[in-house]
Amino acid sequence: METAEAGHDDVIGWFEHVSEKACKVQSQTLRRILELNSGVEYLRKWLGTVDVEEMDDNTLETLFTSLVPIVSHAELDPYIQRIADGETSPLLTQEPITVLSLSSGTTEGRQKYVPFTCHSSQTTLQIFRLSAAYRSRYYPIREGGRILEFIYAGKEFKTPGGLTVGTATTHIYSSKEFKTKQETTKSFTCSPQEVISGGDFGQCTYCHLLLGLHFSNQVEFVASAFSYTIVQAFSLFEETWRDICADLKEGNLSSRITLPKMRKAVLALIRPNPSLASHIEEVCIELETNLGWFGLIPKLWPNAKYVSSIMTGSMLPYLTKLRHYAGGLPLVSADYGSTESWIGVNVDPQLPPEDVSFAVIPTFSYFEFIPLYRQRNQQDMCSDGDFVEEKPVPLSQVKLGQEYELVLTTFTGLYRCRLGDVVEVTGFHKGTPKLSFIYRRKLILTINIDKNTEKDLQRVVDKASQLLSRTTQAEVVDFTSHADVTVSPGRYIIYWEIRGEAEDKALEDCCREMDAGFLDHGYVVSRRMKSIGPLELRVVERGTFGKVAERCAGKCGGLNQFKTPRCTTNAVMLDILDGSTVKRFHSSAYD
Repeated sequence: METAEAGHDDVIGWFEHVSEKACKVQSQTLRRILELNSGVEYLRKWLGTVDVEEMDDNTLETLFTSLVPIVSHAELDPYIQRIADGETSPLLTQEPITVLSLSSGTTEGRQKYVPFTCHSSQTTLQIFRLSAAYRSRYYPIREGGRILEFIYAGKEFKTPGGLTVGTATTHIYSSKEFKTKQETTKSFTCSPQEVISGGDFGQCTYCHLLLGLHFSNQVEFVASAFSYTIVQAFSLFEETWRDICADLKEGNLSSRITLPKMRKAVLALIRPNPSLASHIEEVCIELETNLGWFGLIPKLWPNAKYVSSIMTGSMLPYLTKLRHYAGGLPLVSADYGSTESWIGVNVDPQLPPEDVSFAVIPTFSYFEFIPLYRQRNQQDMCSDGDFVEEKPVPLSQVKLGQEYELVLTTFTGLYRCRLGDVVEVTGFHKGTPKLSFIYRRKLILTINIDKNTEKDLQRVVDKASQLLSRTTQAEVVDFTSHADVTVSPGRYIIYWEIRGEAEDKALEDCCREMDAGFLDHGYVVSRRMKSIGPLELRVVERGTFGKVAERCAGKCGGLNQFKTPRCTTNAVMLDILDGSTVKRFHSSAYD
């Protein structure tokens, strides 16, 4: 049997090789994509009947980038909808698509589908192996150890055409590749599939924590897809540790766990362990009474080497709390990817998350980069965050220090599709660029796996405003929003200034309407699982947005240039809004 160390050397050797020749590998990757999908309807529309195999790599690359347009997901959506409705002719790929992933965000107010194929699972397994190999250079772990892994698989459903739909993580966690990943990395999650796919965040998390403590001496590291989830899990632990200790002592399971399959699976694993329960109780009393839960992870999992999750981008606000729980344990930022494709691996896991960049994996997709330049008059609070764009360049032409928007051509049928991510080239690993994620372009509201744009916000506010106008004599004068991560769980706050009188019942209905109106699957799942709290509507007194404009006018060069930002994190603006709030309503949409 191959040892983990030998496997790590092999996969790192492969990546070093393709990185050294990244430019050539990218041309070859594009050729493979086009050869595999030659003749599909979408490519025929732009390339006609051109013979891909007769061209050399450079000519093919030039032809492809000159004839096939750069598009957003909205332009590809009609093809994906036809696939979802059951059309079997080759529209985007020659390989039949039988599974679709729900991506973050929406297209024209609908949930956004992305094709998911065996290539998606294979690249996931490959990046898991590669990431584990680089981590093991700095933080070696015991073979056969366990991971306290806070992972959650949502429910899948069928489209009218019979295709299976779920989040990419749901597909991954229920795939044979996920089992293979545990075997090849020689690390096994503490929780069985019945916990991972339980569908209730609170119950799943309680069982993850219980089983993590049951196997506490075997746990080699703590992980989750997102740092937000780990912070939430340990916030729950602060409230439930006594119940967990009682369960460990008696080999029982709290009545709070009501899902039959989950109860059965967990009870099959645990046995009464009074000594372990007593030890954990002693540690928790000290943590709660004297330490404010500082260093919770190393105190309860003494063999844990590090904490791993996505910690960049919208996850940065959670690092302070995560460091508090981790004590001195290293925080290792996980790799960079999207529902559409994996993009880069963290080859420097020893660096703090704030300094991490990701080396592009040139075999996974064909990558292009749109150079972005900030407009001179852009400033934090007054800017709409847009850029001046130049023509896209291939991986071989990116420049150090330049910001770009990523464009992907994938094996799964996306051709020159804008990803919406803004990245900066911070260096190179051999011949492949290292990217630092800056933020999601046009994205304004995000807490966890949710991603909502200004357009999504405008749509739900418009709908609720219409409801207000129909049922009262009031109207919305102005609005903004804020993703509040200072509470657990985080939630969206929407501030309204209204003209006229509205009864509280009408405003409660509007609050519920907005909460239920966000269709992004990440938001819907997080609300259902209670990992995002109820949306709050705050009504501010008349004239509040005028005060905001006056405070900003100096920065923006005059009141006539001020545009109310539809989402803000600006402390001055939030102080004005909160100080002027006269009514608050909490949504009951997911009660």
